[in-house]
Amino acid sequence: MALDGIVTRAIVHELQSLQGARINKIHQPTGNDIVFQIRAQRGNRKLILSVNPTYPRVQFTEQSFMNPQEAPMFCMLLRKHCEGAIIESIEQVGMERVIHFNVRQRDELGDVSFKRLIIEIMGRHSNMIVIDPATNTILDGIHHITPAISSYRVIMPGFSYVEPPDQHKLNPLETSEQQFMEKHRENIDPPARFLLNTFSGLSPLIAEEIVYRAQQADISANGENENTYPDVPYIWQAFSSLMEQVSKGEFAPVSGLNAQGKIVFSAVPLTLIQEEEKHYDSISQCIEAYYGDKAERDTVKQKTSDLLRFLQNERSKNIKKLDNLQKDIKEAEGAEKFRIQGELLFASLHELKRGDKQIELINFYDEEQRPITINLDPQLTPSDNAQRYFKRYNKYKNSLAVIDQQLIKTHAEIQYLDSLLQQLGSASLQDIDEIREELAEQGYVRNRNKRAKKKRKDNRPTLHVYTSSEGIEMYVGKNNLQNDYITNKLAHSNDTWLHTKDIPGSHVVIRSQQFGEATLAEAAQLAAYFSQAKESSSVPVDYTLIRHVRKPSGAKPGFVIYEQQTTLFITPEEEVVKSLESTIKS
Repeated sequence: MALDGIVTRAIVHELQSLQGARINKIHQPTGNDIVFQIRAQRGNRKLILSVNPTYPRVQFTEQSFMNPQEAPMFCMLLRKHCEGAIIESIEQVGMERVIHFNVRQRDELGDVSFKRLIIEIMGRHSNMIVIDPATNTILDGIHHITPAISSYRVIMPGFSYVEPPDQHKLNPLETSEQQFMEKHRENIDPPARFLLNTFSGLSPLIAEEIVYRAQQADISANGENENTYPDVPYIWQAFSSLMEQVSKGEFAPVSGLNAQGKIVFSAVPLTLIQEEEKHYDSISQCIEAYYGDKAERDTVKQKTSDLLRFLQNERSKNIKKLDNLQKDIKEAEGAEKFRIQGELLFASLHELKRGDKQIELINFYDEEQRPITINLDPQLTPSDNAQRYFKRYNKYKNSLAVIDQQLIKTHAEIQYLDSLLQQLGSASLQDIDEIREELAEQGYVRNRNKRAKKKRKDNRPTLHVYTSSEGIEMYVGKNNLQNDYITNKLAHSNDTWLHTKDIPGSHVVIRSQQFGEATLAEAAQLAAYFSQAKESSSVPVDYTLIRHVRKPSGAKPGFVIYEQQTTLFITPEEEVVKSLESTIKS
């Protein structure tokens, strides 16, 4: 994985600024993530501790998180033992991906107590454990490991903490040239594999980097040669040089594309980066840029898979219904010929007799007076045969009006489903429940959380608020409940409203009557970015005053009509959106 022992050391090096800081608040927004609000000398900081099986990490973050109404049990335990505590030290275990937070807190009786929070960053085996360091007893873990799961160690309250299995590798920061050469003499693997198997804390990326540096040094000294791998002295030189940087804490976080076009990141410079090289001021910034919202997007994807299938199926049904309605229109458009045939039969009743199967009459509606053959039912009287054609005419004439209504209804349904699909694509965890709630209210699905659901204060949905570079608040609706609220309830008549033109997307409201071109451009960026046209260029975005926006009676959630709009053309830029200060209000 990208987050190896070297990155862990860089993280711990950066976190040394928290020594002596106080853990102010603790939240657990998801089952894998803990967020510390920390008050330090340099100001308040937000630290995320994640044991997500795909994206485990520890870093400072600027992201906003929504917290559950009821804190999970592990969060409650952390609050009991760590909230208000002073961070005594933050340490890495050797070069492993294990971090110890040692904290000091006064209990209810005023006695000083010490606790240790252990973060094990090990892919799908990642865990977070609170222990009493005096007795090495586990108080709890975010993920329990029972004796049935592992015979080596148990992560349950009351058990003694046992470290992850020792891989019996050398610490690369403490390895001498003699040890390196001795180990290499025993080696039969390629250089990168040798480095991985011999030294702790190295990822395949760092092993490749060391070999790449050694190859460049070998070529520089000796020119191109037939050997597949560089000579051992060059490998040692590259290895020791890099480890010296790590040992001194000389980190230079970087990301970019490797030779395979894959995005990689590191706490130390990478000479094997081929394109899109970016440098960062801190390892937290690098990790935040690398992972972005991948962890949340994956969680959202898992939580919305059933809704996504349902909405796609509903959309397919309505597309099929449109096709059938178009066929009905073509069939109904022939209604006029039945009226003509009925009138021709009434005008020629004297020529008809029961038992006739058809008759040929002059079509006096035709300019050329051409004859027309009309099929008859031999069981009916001449008058009933004529009436039969008028009934067909009236049936199709009436069906056209119904078909038109159904066409309008079906197009509106597809538009609504498209908007929901777009919203699922950019939804955050807290937005999903509101989308599900909306679908339940509209009768599409059953509300699975009906019993457990608590009434929201003032029935207000989650609010996503961005601040423009001019300091103006801009509200963005990420689902229809939010769109309805910010447009129809929150906004004032002279606030400015934005939305992509004829494209499903978010409602955006600028909460001010006075603002500059920069705020308008940034609000338009938000409207384009949180729309179905996110990946397009020159996206049309309409803006008008709220007083020119209204919701038709009986319209679906999130649907409005508007007038007196002006259209801007915007190319969505993720960097612009992410540069805006944002917060979530609930």
